Amino acid sequence: MLRNFFLILILLFSIDAFTYQCAAQGKKLKTIVVDAGHGGKDSGAQGDYENSLGSKEKDVTLEISKKLVAELKKRLPNINVVPTRTTDVFDNVHEKANKANEVKGDLFLCIHADAGGEKRGSRQTGTKTVTKYKVTYIGKGKRKKKITEPYDVEVPIYEYFKYPCPVNGTSVWIFAAAKTKDKLNALMEEGYEDNTEDSAYNNFSFNTPEGKQLAQIYAKAYQQKSDLIASLVNDEVELTGRKALGVKQRNEKGIWVLSATRMPAILIETGFINNDVDERYINSEKGQQELAEAITKAVIKYKAQIEKK
Repeated sequence: MLRNFFLILILLFSIDAFTYQCAAQGKKLKTIVVDAGHGGKDSGAQGDYENSLGSKEKDVTLEISKKLVAELKKRLPNINVVPTRTTDVFDNVHEKANKANEVKGDLFLCIHADAGGEKRGSRQTGTKTVTKYKVTYIGKGKRKKKITEPYDVEVPIYEYFKYPCPVNGTSVWIFAAAKTKDKLNALMEEGYEDNTEDSAYNNFSFNTPEGKQLAQIYAKAYQQKSDLIASLVNDEVELTGRKALGVKQRNEKGIWVLSATRMPAILIETGFINNDVDERYINSEKGQQELAEAITKAVIKYKAQIEKK
């Protein structure tokens, strides 16, 4: 009896290991979703330091996304590349995730621009004359009398401004391990449809005891793939000579759209829009194209790795 129990445990472990391996590798990259962060009434972060370009995140992300879509289509002509927006329109994060899930994307690339803390400063720009009043009293008791005497004084005039954010560089974000529950919920909202040939899991429902276990395996695989593509993007950005800030997980506050997509997903903070160097870089044609090409090179390497047999 004990021997049979251990045999069952070994069998279950073998099935899980095999399933995880299938989930982690072998799936073909057929559809890539490119999301330009913010849009419409949601401007996102803005360059508002002294002498900034005054650029808005929603405009920067749209221009970089357009160039990224064009580059992906040029370098990977057999892949379906789907942008979530091509104009200045607003979709909330739920709508963005739904768009990606509806086209059954295999990879979600979310383009954003970062913003860091700014210090405020002030400077004197001149003086102005202000009339003040000196109050004295004469007499006592009922005869006490208030005397007000005006006099002029010169006071400084100040203007206030913001210094540029001192931090710059590109970072890549993935959904935190603590947010796996959101990824599981996204998986279980609809039956899973794999695009590998002869898949045993086409139209599989995760809303069963064994399905929930399998969903956990896929969520873990998505975490692994997300980390892989994020690392590749970070490496390619670094090769351009630009400061690469690494792969990060936002544990204290999750990036909801990454957790709600049923696919590997990353968010790329292309630069700090309130840093004087970065703002000019991510607004320039050269900078936007360089980022688009770096991300595309990373996707090509990612595709080669996940499609290994």
